[in-house]
Amino acid sequence: MTPNTEADLAAIIAGADGPLRILGGGTRPIGAPSNCAPLSTSGLSGITLYEPGALTIVAQAGTPLAEIEAVLATEGQRLAFEPMDHRGLLGTMGTPTIGGVVAVNVSGPRRIQAGACRDFLLGVRFVDGRGTIVKNGGRVMKNVTGYDLVKLMAGSYGTLGVLTEVALKVLPCPRSIGMVRIEGLSDERAVSALAQVLGSPYEITGAAHLPKATAGTPVTMIRLEGFEASVLYRAGELKRLLAEFGDVIIDTDQDRTIDAWRQIRDVTPFHGRDGDVWRLSVKPGDAPGVVASLAGVEALYDWGGGLIWLLAPVGSGVTGRQIRRAVAERGGHALLIRGDRTEGAFPPLPAPLAALQQGLRQKFDPRQILNPGLMATGEPV
Repeated sequence: MTPNTEADLAAIIAGADGPLRILGGGTRPIGAPSNCAPLSTSGLSGITLYEPGALTIVAQAGTPLAEIEAVLATEGQRLAFEPMDHRGLLGTMGTPTIGGVVAVNVSGPRRIQAGACRDFLLGVRFVDGRGTIVKNGGRVMKNVTGYDLVKLMAGSYGTLGVLTEVALKVLPCPRSIGMVRIEGLSDERAVSALAQVLGSPYEITGAAHLPKATAGTPVTMIRLEGFEASVLYRAGELKRLLAEFGDVIIDTDQDRTIDAWRQIRDVTPFHGRDGDVWRLSVKPGDAPGVVASLAGVEALYDWGGGLIWLLAPVGSGVTGRQIRRAVAERGGHALLIRGDRTEGAFPPLPAPLAALQQGLRQKFDPRQILNPGLMATGEPV
C-alpha cells in the first residue's frame, strides 16, 4: 500500500483490519523483523515550503533526503544534524526519506555541537492508529502549546503515528572546514584528548577516534567549521592544547575532510563485513573500558566517545547479552543495528519507562496496529 495523499493514508489506517509495517524508503530496517502488511509513505513526496531567509523547510514525509539536501545546497544551507546513510552498513537499497530520518531521529557526528534531528524539528503532521490526522508545532521555533508531540514523534519508529509532513529548521553551510588529526593513540588516550578539546572554547563540530584506520594506524580526528581565518586559528590553538598527545596534524584540505567525516557518519569501516553491529551510548570516559571488556570486537568512537559503533565479527563469540551487560554496568544502553533481532534489538527499559511507553502507544494506537513489536526490547541483564 502506497497512498499518495494524507487523506488516503488516514483512510487506509482507519480501515485496516490487521497490523501494518510502516516504511519510508526501506533503507533502515532497524528493530524486530515483521511480517505485517507493508504501508509505504514514499507516495507522499515533495517540498511544500522553503523559506531560506527564515531558515525553514517543510516537506512531505516520503520526500527523498537527497532532494532536500540538493535544494538546501542551492541556497548555501544544510541539515545541521548531519543524518547518516544506513544503506552501506545495513546492505539495503532504496532511497532514504526525510520521514524516515525523523522517525528514527537520525543524527550524525555534528550532534555534539548542533544537536539531534529532534532539536531541529519545528512541526509535524501524522496519522495516528485510529486514522485521525494530527498536527502539532508549526514553522517557527516558539510555537508549541500543550503537549509537545513534535519531539515525541522523533525516534518513535512509526509506533505512535505515521508521519505525513515535517517542518525543519536549517542552518547555513560553513565557509571553511578543517581537521586536526593525531595518529597512534590508544583508545584511552584518544578519548582523553577528545575530552580536552570538547571542554575547550574552540567550537568543535566533530570528535571521533578510529582504532583501525585505512592504513591500520589509529587516528583521532577533530573537525572545525566556520570562516577560514577562524578555522586556522582554532586549529593552531588545538595543536598547542594537544601537544602532550604527540604529533598534531592540521589538515585544511576540505574535500579530504568532508570524505573523512562522511566515513565516520556512515560507519564506513564496517560496510560489507560479516558480524553484528551495535550502537552503544555511554559516558565518554567509560567507552574504552566497555570495548576492552569485549575481546574480539572492533569499535569506532564518535561524539568524543559517547557513541560507540561496535562490530562483533562472526566467530568472535561475543553475545548480545555480554554487550548489554558491559554497557548496563556503566549506566549506558545498547541498540542492535544489524544482526539477529529476534530477541529484541532495543535495550531493556526500567519498569516506569516501559509503562510510560506502553501508555503512550495505547493512547495513540489503541488497536496496536502500527509497527507492532518493532521496538521489542532484549531481556534485562
